[in-house]
Amino acid sequence: MAAVQIDYYAVLGVERTATQADIKRAFREKVRSCHPDANPGDADAERRFKEINEAYSVLNNPEKRSNYDQWGTPEPGAGGFGSGGGLFGDLFDLFGGFGEAQQSGPRQGANLQMSLRITLEEAAKGTTRTVRIPRFEPCSDCDGTGAEAGTAPQPCPECGGTGQVRSRVNTLFGQSWSVFTCPRCGGTGKLIAHKCRSCGGTGKVRKTREQEIKIQPGVDRGVRLRVAGAGELGERGAPPGDLFILMDVADDPRFTRDGDELHCAARVSYPDAVFGTTLKVETLIDGLADVKIPAGTGPGSVVRLKGLGMPRLRSFGRGDLYVHVELEVPAGRELSAQAQEALKAFRQAISPDGPSEQDEKAEPSAKDKGDGESLLGKIFGGSKKRRSKKK
Repeated sequence: MAAVQIDYYAVLGVERTATQADIKRAFREKVRSCHPDANPGDADAERRFKEINEAYSVLNNPEKRSNYDQWGTPEPGAGGFGSGGGLFGDLFDLFGGFGEAQQSGPRQGANLQMSLRITLEEAAKGTTRTVRIPRFEPCSDCDGTGAEAGTAPQPCPECGGTGQVRSRVNTLFGQSWSVFTCPRCGGTGKLIAHKCRSCGGTGKVRKTREQEIKIQPGVDRGVRLRVAGAGELGERGAPPGDLFILMDVADDPRFTRDGDELHCAARVSYPDAVFGTTLKVETLIDGLADVKIPAGTGPGSVVRLKGLGMPRLRSFGRGDLYVHVELEVPAGRELSAQAQEALKAFRQAISPDGPSEQDEKAEPSAKDKGDGESLLGKIFGGSKKRRSKKK
């Protein structure tokens, strides 16, 4: 039975794009929690401690990490099913040499993943962002050959430069020839006598490149974008992997998003709620929009503005904007003496059983006892013209 392969990145809890500083920091945090001295007699902690040290010893070494990213093992070219042994290994050999021989050919580059945070307004309108992607690039000092300047890789004498060797094996059905990855060159078909000091003979160095990302209108939190060919470079002429970007959309204090719908609040004075008015509210895409507040609107009422919500991602049309009405009630100290007198007169007019005039400090004048609309206008200064300029 083949050994279970350990995901060293998962052991340390880091992404495959993590820097050496990220790896070192994660190692220190992990190893502290499961150190045998802090967990005496805990077999599971001891096992995790060994795994963490093993993962760090590989990922902290540029050459071993490069081999691990390419082959799934710190040893060059030793990934795959392996030559194995026993019944299943013999059967694999019979039907074409599964396993290591597969690793000697072209191999597509690994995929990369990162997260990107944008504003709600950018999500509504669409935007273009430039992200920085750490990945392996061809070493400029050796032009990707892995050999020191002035030298060149030589064909492997073990496999004749093919990267594969044949071996006769015994199976249940007799003798058979099987093809394996060359153990001497690791499947590359070449040997490097003098390795490049910059890349350690791998032909690649870790660099950070910039990539422009176009984000379509309507993107939401949790959406994953794919940028083809922006992942790790392929092996032996194979295409590169892809870059996957996990989107995050920041909250906006002005709006609440629910799918393609947007919700916002509009404060309305009491006179405007009683007699009706038209307000201006802010939208994400269309600037200011008119909102008609019907007469008699109460707090908690909702007005729908069709088609002023979020664009539908990869589709047509837009959601709606829902305006939630909030009643604006000023504190007494914010009112002038004249407005307070008018308010008391209005209270007497609509509530005869309320406090008598003798309980009031100031007697409202006959001028202030006009119709309800003029009284409310004096109380709140709630003319439609002033309200329309709010925001």
